[in-house]
Amino acid sequence: MSALAADNPFAPTGPAVRWMAPGLATPMQDLPLPSPPSVEELQALEAAAHAEGFARGHAEGLAAGQGEVRRMIAQIEGILDGFTRPLARLDGEVADALADLAVRITGTLLGREYHADPTLLADLVREALDAVGSGSREMELRLHPDDFGVLAPHLAGLDGVRLVIDAALGRGELRLNSESVRIDGTLAARLQCVLDATLAAGPADRNP
Repeated sequence: MSALAADNPFAPTGPAVRWMAPGLATPMQDLPLPSPPSVEELQALEAAAHAEGFARGHAEGLAAGQGEVRRMIAQIEGILDGFTRPLARLDGEVADALADLAVRITGTLLGREYHADPTLLADLVREALDAVGSGSREMELRLHPDDFGVLAPHLAGLDGVRLVIDAALGRGELRLNSESVRIDGTLAARLQCVLDATLAAGPADRNP
């Protein structure tokens, strides 16, 4: 043993060995990259996103429509509160507002009902024809284009009735003209008749 080794008890006595930290002796392997989505997968994702957006938009539109109906109902309920007073105290402005709201709300609801059940309009047409009577030789029945398409097959066999498309009419409305009689079957006219009859009756006639 040399003098240096004798003075340094930690001096190496054998061949030197290189130390390596655990886990570093094995080289790191590259992880495989995920494969990109296929065209079919991208199309499926796009279709799902479109369907979700459509459903969300439909729900938001439906909620907005229901909110509008509730707002209009609240308005008409406020006006109807005025009927607790004698009708003579109702001024023209309140009566006009009531009629306008009634036409708007009833028109919206009836339009949906006529679209869902066209037989309702067929009954209205028969009532109008009965009102004119069979003595008229020729009658002109004017209908909304959508109602015309639904009722034309059922009314084509009527003698003396000429069907005419009138885009100025709303769904569920009609006009019937003959030589001696003209019937205004628009929603506004029908509601006005009901309103006039109600106003003419007076509070005593309506309250038993």
